Amino acid sequence: MDKIRILLVDDNEPFRQFVASTLRNHQNLNLIGEAGDGLEAVQRAEALQPDLILLDIGLPGLNGRGEKRMHRLLLFDSLF
Repeated sequence: MDKIRILLVDDNEPFRQFVASTLRNHQNLNLIGEAGDGLEAVQRAEALQPDLILLDIGLPGLNGRGEKRMHRLLLFDSLF
């Protein structure tokens, strides 16, 4: 079985580090990237094409075009 490729997005650095550490302990999960704000999340999601995006819904930097791009990515390209 292929590993699930995950993009982790949260603006709280200590929490993101904790979740990343937890994900790395699961052999069927592959943490392929992290982002700390909405714009970075959109850019990384487009570049990395993850299978799953773990996303903090209250991110700074997700407005207007960035929010539309993220919605498109979430609805059509990745699970959330």
